Amino acid sequence: MSLSTQKSSPGVPAPGAAAPARWKQVAAWAAWDWGSASFNAVMTTFVFTVYLTSEQFGDKDENSAVLGAGLAIAGVAVAVLAPVTGQRSDAGGRRRTWLTVNTLLTCALVAACWFVFPAPEFLILGVALIAVANLFFEFAGVNYNAMLSQISTPASVGKISGLGWAMGYVGGIVALALVLVGFVQPDVGWFGVTSEDGLNIRAVALFSAVWFLLFALPLMFTVPEVPRQDAVARLGILDSYKLLFQRIKALFRTDPHTIYFLLASAVFRDGLAAVFTFGGVIAAGTFDWELSEVIMFAIFGNVVAAAGSVVGGFLDDRSGPKAVIVGSLIGLILAGTAIVVLGPGDQDLFGLQWTGDTTFWIFGLLLCLFVGPAQSASRAFLARLAPEGKEGELFGLYATTGRAVSFLAPALFSACIAIFGSQRYGIIGIMAVLLVGLLVLLPVRSPAARTVPAADKE
Repeated sequence: MSLSTQKSSPGVPAPGAAAPARWKQVAAWAAWDWGSASFNAVMTTFVFTVYLTSEQFGDKDENSAVLGAGLAIAGVAVAVLAPVTGQRSDAGGRRRTWLTVNTLLTCALVAACWFVFPAPEFLILGVALIAVANLFFEFAGVNYNAMLSQISTPASVGKISGLGWAMGYVGGIVALALVLVGFVQPDVGWFGVTSEDGLNIRAVALFSAVWFLLFALPLMFTVPEVPRQDAVARLGILDSYKLLFQRIKALFRTDPHTIYFLLASAVFRDGLAAVFTFGGVIAAGTFDWELSEVIMFAIFGNVVAAAGSVVGGFLDDRSGPKAVIVGSLIGLILAGTAIVVLGPGDQDLFGLQWTGDTTFWIFGLLLCLFVGPAQSASRAFLARLAPEGKEGELFGLYATTGRAVSFLAPALFSACIAIFGSQRYGIIGIMAVLLVGLLVLLPVRSPAARTVPAADKE
């Protein structure tokens, strides 16, 4: 079955779909990304996972390993289930429905983190809630990304996609700032919460669930459903997987360098995600930062990541996306290596008194700086590779391959902690994933240097 027969290209609505680029729909779509930052930034990166890996739950290194293992298991489940669940929700004409269901399940699981008290016996419960919430969040993300083609035109797809990305970063900044001033920093926070029994952090979980739900609601009622594809919708589970493999086989025949890029980006994007997932955990566990310090760093990190994305976009247009990705990955590997080598201790470096805090502030922010351009240029790379009329299929496969290795960085993070006996060395696992992604990317031809295969011109 040909790839080109399965899905219309971005910006070209299928019969019965709403007209593209309606800004009410665009605003609702971007608002979901704003709201989802409460899960990404607050729960899985800078606040709740830091709480789970703290001494209140036992040994910090062991807690980090358990968290990494839980996220790795969730990643395997995503890899196995997400491609076909996304395919079937599209074919059944229920993309918005399943986005709504998965978003509601994510919010419910986040709210349930209220019951995770600061004691070792609650560690498994907390990790399980975060891991399963991450599973449903990824399912929701597949449908969310697929909606981009419904609300954009060929002339606006990049701008609208960038708007959503920016809203996610800024939403993270706002949510973290509210959490800091309302729950973490004061002795008595909003609604009279204190740190006794982890009440302030448990209240953050409720805040995050409500924040996500509030900003997700407009999308649940604004963007229309897609038409049902009866032929695909009637397929069973096994036949759905057969269809997926047929699409990959067809693409490999017509444009193998696209497959190579999809494989490379799947690997390094998992490393990019791990930089944010475990950044706060490392700051607290290795560098002994207080939660308020972690959140302050997170706010600055989001600002730097957003700025890096803007600068990377300009460089992308001048030098091409591959140069931006390669440069960003090299920068990430060097910055991560510096954190491992320098570590949390004070030392004399180049005649200057260098502290562990200085190490993390400088090289941690450099990590954030390079993450944004790598993410945005990766999407631009694929957009340039996509033959006209096949953009939707390629971006769907882009999401599929990304989910397929989403267990890799968490697994290596946990493995390196187990091997070296310290949380600090978990960074080596993340850097290894980025390095492998870089090495796989290097032989891939840049879009500007390639000609469109004859089969794609037809």
